[in-house]
Formats: sequence, structure tokens, C-alpha cells
Amino acid sequence: MKSNVLEYKGYHTKVEFDSEDLVLRGKIEGINDLVNFECEDIRNVENEFHKAVDDYLDFCREVGKTPEKEYKGTFNVRIAPELHKKLTVTAMLNGDTLNTSVEKAIRQYVEEKSALGV
Repeated sequence: MKSNVLEYKGYHTKVEFDSEDLVLRGKIEGINDLVNFECEDIRNVENEFHKAVDDYLDFCREVGKTPEKEYKGTFNVRIAPELHKKLTVTAMLNGDTLNTSVEKAIRQYVEEKSALGV
């Protein structure tokens, strides 16, 4: 099965089909600026994504703005209070910060999934 995730110049998008408007849509993921695109022909979707990224980079250059990079490394996570407490205590017992413990857990999860091809 082919992925509906595209990458170009370090930016990613997930292409989705809008069955109401009969178009393919995407937006650059992982940045605060809104950069999106759409097209009706699947053969043009990659080109439209490339144009959206290039237009974003050109716009930033024109206005003197540094283009945002994907995923700055910070995000909010909501978990059950009891799990939060257990994680915090475990982190302290191991001499880690809460952030370090979360990063270790995520890294282990991602590496396990990657090894499985997921």
C-alpha cells in the first residue's frame, strides 16, 4: 500500500480526499503557518504540494520572515493524572526529568514500531 504522505524540502503533507467537493487536499504539517493546496487530478497532487512549499518559501523571503521548520520539539500531551504522577515519580527515582522520561518512552515506542515496519 502506498502512503498518502509526501515530503518536499523538509516539509510533509498528508493528502486527503474530500468526497463532498471531489478534490484532494493537503497542508504542510508541523508548522504554525497555514500552507495548503488542493487539486482535482491525482496526477497533479505532488506538483501542487511542491508549488505550495515553494510559494511559502518565496513569500517568507519576500517579507523577510524566516520560514518555520517542522516540529520544533515541543508539544502538549494530556494523560490521566495517575499516569502523570507515576511517570513523574519514576523519572525522579531514575534521576531523570519528566521531559527526558517522556522522550525515552517515545523513542522506544517509535523504534519498536519502525522495526515492525509500521
